[in-house]
Amino acid sequence: MSSKAIREYDAKLLLAYWLQRAPSPNPNFDISPSSTLQFPAPRVAQIQWEPATDTITPDSLLPSWVSTTKLVAKPDQLIKRRGKAGLLALNKEWPDAKKWIVERAGKPQRVESVTGTLSSFIVEPFLPHPSDSEYYICITSARHADTLLFTTSGGVDVGDVDAKALKLDIPVLGPFPTRAELQNTLLRDVPKHKKEVLTDFLVRLYAVYVDLHFAYLEINPLVVLDDGSIHYLDMAAKLDQTAESICGPKWAVARDLTVYETGPAVSTTTSKVTADRGPPMAWPAPFGRDLTKEEAYIQKLDASTGASLKLTVLNPTGRIWTMVAGGGASVVYSDAIAAAGFAHELANYGEYSGAPTEGQTFEYAKTILDLITRPPPRADGKILIIGGGIANFTNVAATFKGIIRALTMFKAQLIAHRAKIYVRRGGPNWQEGLKAMRLLGESLGVPIHVFGPDTHITDVVPLALGLKSSTSSTAPVSLSATAPGSPKVATETPSGELDSSDVGTIHASGERTQPNDVVVRFDAVNGSAKAARPAYRPFDEDTRSFVYGLQPRAIQGMLDFDYSCKRARPSVAAMIYPFGGHHIQKFYWGTRETLLPVYTSLEEAVKKHPDVDVVVNFASSRSVYSSTMECLSHESIRAIALIAEGVPERQAREILWKAQAKGVLIIGPATVGGIKPGCFRIGNSGGMMDNIIASKLYRPGSVGYVSKSGGMSNELNNILSLVTNGTYEGIAIGGDRYPGSTFIDHLLRYEADPACKMLVLLGEVGGVEEYRVIDAVKSGQIKKPIVAWAIGTCASMFTTEVQFGHAGSMANSDSETAAAKNRAMREAGFIVPNTFEELPIALKETYERLVREGTIVPTRDVEPPVIPMDYKWAQELGLIRKPAAFISTISDERGQELLYAGMRISDVFKEDIGLGGVVSLLWFKRRLPSWATKFIEMVLMLTADHGPAVSGAMNTIVATRAGKDLISSLASGLLTIGSRFGGALDEAASMFSGARDTGLTPREFVDNSRKANKLISGIGHKIKSVNNPDLRVELVKEYVRKNFPSHSLLDYALAVEKVTTSKKDTLILNVDGCIAVCFVDLLRDSGAFTPEEAEEYIKIGTLNGLFVLGRSIGFIGHHLDQKRLRAPLYRHPADDIFINIADLSQPRVLGKMQ
Repeated sequence: MSSKAIREYDAKLLLAYWLQRAPSPNPNFDISPSSTLQFPAPRVAQIQWEPATDTITPDSLLPSWVSTTKLVAKPDQLIKRRGKAGLLALNKEWPDAKKWIVERAGKPQRVESVTGTLSSFIVEPFLPHPSDSEYYICITSARHADTLLFTTSGGVDVGDVDAKALKLDIPVLGPFPTRAELQNTLLRDVPKHKKEVLTDFLVRLYAVYVDLHFAYLEINPLVVLDDGSIHYLDMAAKLDQTAESICGPKWAVARDLTVYETGPAVSTTTSKVTADRGPPMAWPAPFGRDLTKEEAYIQKLDASTGASLKLTVLNPTGRIWTMVAGGGASVVYSDAIAAAGFAHELANYGEYSGAPTEGQTFEYAKTILDLITRPPPRADGKILIIGGGIANFTNVAATFKGIIRALTMFKAQLIAHRAKIYVRRGGPNWQEGLKAMRLLGESLGVPIHVFGPDTHITDVVPLALGLKSSTSSTAPVSLSATAPGSPKVATETPSGELDSSDVGTIHASGERTQPNDVVVRFDAVNGSAKAARPAYRPFDEDTRSFVYGLQPRAIQGMLDFDYSCKRARPSVAAMIYPFGGHHIQKFYWGTRETLLPVYTSLEEAVKKHPDVDVVVNFASSRSVYSSTMECLSHESIRAIALIAEGVPERQAREILWKAQAKGVLIIGPATVGGIKPGCFRIGNSGGMMDNIIASKLYRPGSVGYVSKSGGMSNELNNILSLVTNGTYEGIAIGGDRYPGSTFIDHLLRYEADPACKMLVLLGEVGGVEEYRVIDAVKSGQIKKPIVAWAIGTCASMFTTEVQFGHAGSMANSDSETAAAKNRAMREAGFIVPNTFEELPIALKETYERLVREGTIVPTRDVEPPVIPMDYKWAQELGLIRKPAAFISTISDERGQELLYAGMRISDVFKEDIGLGGVVSLLWFKRRLPSWATKFIEMVLMLTADHGPAVSGAMNTIVATRAGKDLISSLASGLLTIGSRFGGALDEAASMFSGARDTGLTPREFVDNSRKANKLISGIGHKIKSVNNPDLRVELVKEYVRKNFPSHSLLDYALAVEKVTTSKKDTLILNVDGCIAVCFVDLLRDSGAFTPEEAEEYIKIGTLNGLFVLGRSIGFIGHHLDQKRLRAPLYRHPADDIFINIADLSQPRVLGKMQ
């Protein structure tokens, strides 16, 4: 949602801080140099009730003036007309005001028809003033302008503001009014001595309104005293939440109380660190609609993802629950349930869309299932409708994986609640998704009825409710477990093979076509050759576009559509991606490939491709404004589609008006785009190719439609292909409050286009754009038959305010309700069905009438070229297989959580298995006993370092002093590890275990080694001896003897040591040998390995791996130590090197060239 209400407390803080700081929006609105304006003092305090302790904000946290000033106290929870509701305490000392608040805090309060709990209050100084000093000021935003409303009679008896207030419009792109025009228009009835100061206040107020992206600001009353001081008593405000990336820091600093008053009472010191100076803006729920724990969780989840996740609990004990994909589809399902007479049983409204991940969908589904199964079971059971439209780009099977996980988790509860589940979905990979759902139904023990896109989107509703469908005499049939089948892989090869005469040909560009070349090249078209199109037809079969952003999936979809339409050239000429260098990307053109350039600037692309006049802008909400303004600076660009959601409303309005001034068509923002069958596709419009083909979008039909919802556009494509000859053109204008083009803009184009015979309008609750179409029909501008419906009829049946999926789908007056729109359209002569479910019937009847009248002449369908399925997609559908290039069995990061040998990373920490446990999982693919993992950690600690003089440490130090980085220095040290240094563990393990396994006594083992002139690995030390033992060895022996269940090889090695030390006291079992034999004991006697596995781990270098891992700690330490010391380049002293260059006894040159 974009426009959201904020508390009066926050609104007043924003004004207090920014009224004298916000930049002026225009020189005409600069404050007078001789201004006597006194900026209102920031005196407002917030008192909040804490449910856990049933207490209010303590006095110690309130500003000091509260205890010394007469006060006004009132609730601050978006409640209108608080004075009339008796929720106003005037002229109170703090003890009395506090008592008044305590008496009401945490108590239910009925205000008009809504009951809610009072939990937030505001107190501020009481201001005695004469009634004639009260004024009313309001600033609102609309599509064309910001409007200032002003009246000299403010306060509780302000009356009908729309009727009596003076108004001044400030157009989005000017011209900007002067101070004199403001005074003459709004302040003509204000006493002369107050006029200048009030003018200064209004221009500063508007500056704050613009700079902080307010969407609404009302002050009533605004008090202007004779001394020129200004005070705002009551205030209501809305901010554009989508502007948080721009204004977040500004909003936050105004909420930092230390800005206004220092001292312990307002200290904001806390352990919590925020992104900006001050706490982020708070977005309270409407009064009577306090967020439940589950709603707050989904709201938090929604804020942390690029997808959309919404949940409103309407009736916790209700029987009917929905889990719907798509903003428009979610409204349609609620409408259908309410129209069937079950609004009182509808438990929730919500939607998930925008390709959420499996994990996000799992969390969303889990939350809803928990709510479903929390109340006591009902005798009539529960109904869950998992619905949705035909998705454009969301992988249905992937999102269903998360839902299936959640359903499996709640299996017992769903059975206990006698739940029935009805699923209807379409879109990418819908076949596999529905098949998985149907198979789940067979094992879950809960009835699951599954339907695909061939079933009307809401036909499952009457089926679920046990009602007879009003639109079909036969009930939809649930898909079987093995259906639907996956799409068949295309075996037909499209035409377009290289002509033999082209092979080896040198083209005009200087390029040569090579034999077996599979890259398709398209001749450049001179800009002058571009055919002019009528204004009502912005897209045709020759339309060429730029795609702004690196969107290979969307571009491939556009090219596949082009190929299916038999276009001569791809509709995408190039990509614009400012963050990468100029390069080329490959895409498929049928079975072959083509190359598309990627430019870093639009200017360069326009120069290279003068025939391009459309931009599909995938830039994010943060950069879409600047990129679109750049597009509008090029005269050749005539249409721009803005895909991004969350574009700030002020920026969206500036874009649309600048575009209108230049005659450029804007589609969006927050849109999937649109489609012109047989000609041009914007981005992901129309969904996957199987839906393009099924909906016959590869050739034009006769019906032009416009809607807000992208998902519902796909539904319309589907419906029109079934009941008419298909879509002529379809546009989704986007769900924001200020789309770049509106219903009327496109319907007037369709009216002017002789190839479009029939119009369809799918409107929705909120806004007034449908009324512009009604006026056009009444005035005769639109004469073609128009079938229309406004979704959101359920809104009037809800007892609480619900924000539907689209930002603009909320009625602010009776005329903006869906019911009022449908009634007005029907009265104006539109063909309006009684319900959305009857829309296909109305469409079919209208189409057949036009056919009978000869207006539409059906033609024979053409067969589209076969589009081969992408390899990756075919693999995901399970249609093909290929051997993997690599095999890994130790870890997996593909799911929601990283796995180590099947163990979740969260469990690794939860069970505190330590570093040794992680090594056991990743090296041995199993959990080892705690004594074994502790031994691994002990080995790593013992082998971490052995001083700077050993070869590995010395190499590391020398490399570091040569200026090498950490990785290079570490590698230099590690490369010295081998049989002479550190690499004796494997060899020692092999020698000792081999000797014992062959039955040699310790003495025989020593003697045999001596006879073979072979040193025993693990025996001997340069310094340590029997009388000066290596304490590291002693520590290992002590631990092993105390904790290992068996240590037979250690005992054998110690017996060998007795033989070798009898010859020389330094021939002791060294640390390498001790670790090696003990690790063999671990492998053989822990019970975790078979003898074969133990032998294999010895042979493949596992023991040396322990030394490498441990010693890396020390090498890194030496590197960091040398860097800290800033040690210079090392040069070995020459006197420490014996140099011997012998005389040559024969000449260097042994032969001559002949």
